[in-house]
Amino acid sequence: QVQLVESGGGSVQTGGSLRLSCAVSGDTYKTGYMGWFRQAPGKEREGVAVIAIQGTTTYADSVKGRFTISQDNAKNTLYLQMNSLNPEDTAMYYCAARERRGILSRDILKAYQYNYWGQGTQVTVSS
Repeated sequence: QVQLVESGGGSVQTGGSLRLSCAVSGDTYKTGYMGWFRQAPGKEREGVAVIAIQGTTTYADSVKGRFTISQDNAKNTLYLQMNSLNPEDTAMYYCAARERRGILSRDILKAYQYNYWGQGTQVTVSS
């Protein structure tokens, strides 16, 4: 099993920044892909950014140029640096992971492909 614990959420004004962290423990060898997803009230969970174990990153169009995903393997921690935040970024943010084998590249940002999830951390951006 893999345990994921997010932290770093909060409330900021438009244009502000936040850095989310996700502490990874357990069977870390199962974390071939790790990502950040978000879900706003009444909306489906959507992929924000994913990083593969070799370092390749994928971003949703809505966050390209503003968000950066990274990982510190020594600390078993995943990060999401979020800059230029706007109210549309308001959501619960979740850390997710899956094994490396069997992923469908075309759906790398789809939540159904991930089987380990954290409890989420709330991000609220006010105008």
